[in-house]
Amino acid sequence: MGHGHDHHFDTSHHERPLRWALALTLTFLVAEVVGAWLSNSLALLSDAAHMASDAFALGVALAAVRLSRLPADGRRTYGYARAEALGALVNGCLLFAVAGWILYEAAGRFFSPHEIASTTMLVVAVLGLAVNLVAMRLLHAGSGENLNMKGAYLEVWADMLGSVAVIAGAATIHFTGWAWVDPALAVAIGLWVLPRAWHLVSEAVHLLLEGAPRGIAVDDVRAAMLAEPGVASIHDLHLWSLSSQQPMLTAHVDVDDGVDADALRRRLTALVRERFHITHSTLQLEKETGSGSLSAKPAADCGHCHD
Repeated sequence: MGHGHDHHFDTSHHERPLRWALALTLTFLVAEVVGAWLSNSLALLSDAAHMASDAFALGVALAAVRLSRLPADGRRTYGYARAEALGALVNGCLLFAVAGWILYEAAGRFFSPHEIASTTMLVVAVLGLAVNLVAMRLLHAGSGENLNMKGAYLEVWADMLGSVAVIAGAATIHFTGWAWVDPALAVAIGLWVLPRAWHLVSEAVHLLLEGAPRGIAVDDVRAAMLAEPGVASIHDLHLWSLSSQQPMLTAHVDVDDGVDADALRRRLTALVRERFHITHSTLQLEKETGSGSLSAKPAADCGHCHD
């Protein structure tokens, strides 16, 4: 028998900090581009490129949050929860592109140094750092709850470290005149971004390919279910995530003769919910031979499960 499910995961509390962070980033982006042009600093221009990617990333994250709240319909019966992973994937690819551009430009600057207006570079970088710190504060809570928010947070975090590096570089250039410090800092920023971009992209792809939820071992789930009295065997066990906060499970359970199928289903549902935090499970109970299904009426307190 079927049992209705609510696949909606509330992300409304993520929208307001995203809006504020996006407004701050767009406002400062214009100032940083002008500052990079006036100072002729590649490090500052790379930081401006980060800021532009931040703005795009925050816009993507905001759109993904809004999409994820749309209800399920006849065409998308799970709703739009996967918009979270799509947003994270776009942001991860953007981080790769920005890092590659920075490294390419830095290589050219090593062979053809440019004169740097270090004072302008320093002032703009300090202002950029302040904006990034505020944006990080706004996004920090959501970064631990949502892969899409994590992508936006990583973008801002990378830009924050870039601002710190630019400040240090501007001071060094001002007192020593070493122009090579500017492209060297740009390279450091680019190399710092690359592994974080890879991690974000791999996490998003893992979710889109319906990989097992991080931190949940399929073999552990199978062993725990098999240990429940009345379970003869388990097959077609699948674990995946609709979003980073919505792990799901389906399984066919062969049961011993004379077992109360409804009671067993209740126990298995409670088991995966309490031990593995899987709140949406679909269990089909069958006779041990697999020749027929045992129908059990869903219990009122079974949470997200059906037979």
